[in-house]
Amino acid sequence: MKETILLFNPPEKEDLMKVEMALFPLHVRLRRIQPEDYNQPLGALAGVKDISPVEGRYEGDELPGTLFVFCFFSDNRLNQALAALRKCGAGPFPYKAILTPTNSKWTAPDCFEEIRREHEAMHP
Repeated sequence: MKETILLFNPPEKEDLMKVEMALFPLHVRLRRIQPEDYNQPLGALAGVKDISPVEGRYEGDELPGTLFVFCFFSDNRLNQALAALRKCGAGPFPYKAILTPTNSKWTAPDCFEEIRREHEAMHP
């Protein structure tokens, strides 16, 4: 599968442009997810064949911050993408996840909440 970053609640236009320019040389697919799709499993949004989309639209609140979900990255490529994001001057973006078999069935709000709890535990 092609390296993909699912982007939820993207930053403002200027910072989004910096993110896009930072990732462009890496040929990484950046997929902006619309709020109405926040109820879809992350794996379905990433194109994992074994995970089906669900019916209906998300009607909840926007996520309280930008969330990046990295899909199908090797360790080396993930480090390159993270370094590019750090250098681009648009961040910091504390809410980042890697698609795993466990979280591939989660929704964006579920994933965000888990990442937020972990972040708060590590940075009290």
